[in-house]
Amino acid sequence: MSEETARTTTRRHALRLMAAGMAGSVVLPSLLAAAQRARLAGEATGDALRIERIGLQLYSVRTAMAKDLAGTIAAIAAAGVTELEFAGYYDKDAAWWKHTLKQHGLTAPSVHIPLPATDGGWDAPFAMAREIGHQWAIMPYLMPGQRTSLDDWKRVVARLNVAAEKAKAAGLEFAYHNHDFEFETVGGTTPYELITSGTDASLVKLELDLYWTVKAGKDPLTIMSSMPGRVTCVHVKDAGPLPERKMMNVGAGTIDFKTIIAKGRTIGLQHWFMEHDQPADPMAFVKASAAAMKTL
Repeated sequence: MSEETARTTTRRHALRLMAAGMAGSVVLPSLLAAAQRARLAGEATGDALRIERIGLQLYSVRTAMAKDLAGTIAAIAAAGVTELEFAGYYDKDAAWWKHTLKQHGLTAPSVHIPLPATDGGWDAPFAMAREIGHQWAIMPYLMPGQRTSLDDWKRVVARLNVAAEKAKAAGLEFAYHNHDFEFETVGGTTPYELITSGTDASLVKLELDLYWTVKAGKDPLTIMSSMPGRVTCVHVKDAGPLPERKMMNVGAGTIDFKTIIAKGRTIGLQHWFMEHDQPADPMAFVKASAAAMKTL
């Protein structure tokens, strides 16, 4: 078997296991490690590293899904999307979602779960995540009232550690998703520094939103390189030029996704989800952005 054939076989085998709901097994981590070694070997020999999956954060199409849930999922798959990150279940149970995902050849490795009022509030959404087959539970956003002071952020850091322990007990991985406000100075530091230094790096991973990171004036690759293995997911969301940094369809703006994803994959990046917070036409965004992703 050639090295290229071995790499392809390993990747496909790992993906089949994930689709079968075996993400939490003892077999999959070793396969994913083998796939990572194969990718590194491919880079070392100069082979092209092309993405084999296209992800979508479903928040981007929430208005379309509210009108026609099944039809929107079908259209997403037809556009070439292969994996989804959830942001709500639209009153459908796990059985409905598992059937729908299988019907369209989709996987759903990740879900966004808002910070609950109490730490006990993680239990039900974590159970649902496991039932559907998600691997990642990601805390997506803090409301302004939850982050008014340095003490607020210290409490958030403590709660993220608790959430990550609960996620591990539930068979899930846990991560924090940023916006731009985490990079603002608060009490002589930044919330992002508090989060990355104050949480258990082995349990609290990071989903780096490339748009908000760039908008804050930060370099995504510098952040990823400073914490190898910790940034496991990214939001592929494009930004226009300064000074406005308008949010745009993937490929229409200024962010070098090809370089970020290729280099990120050598230091722990596993998933990349397209996103637009307020697309004028959600499905037009998906189609145009998926077409751009296919060129990476």
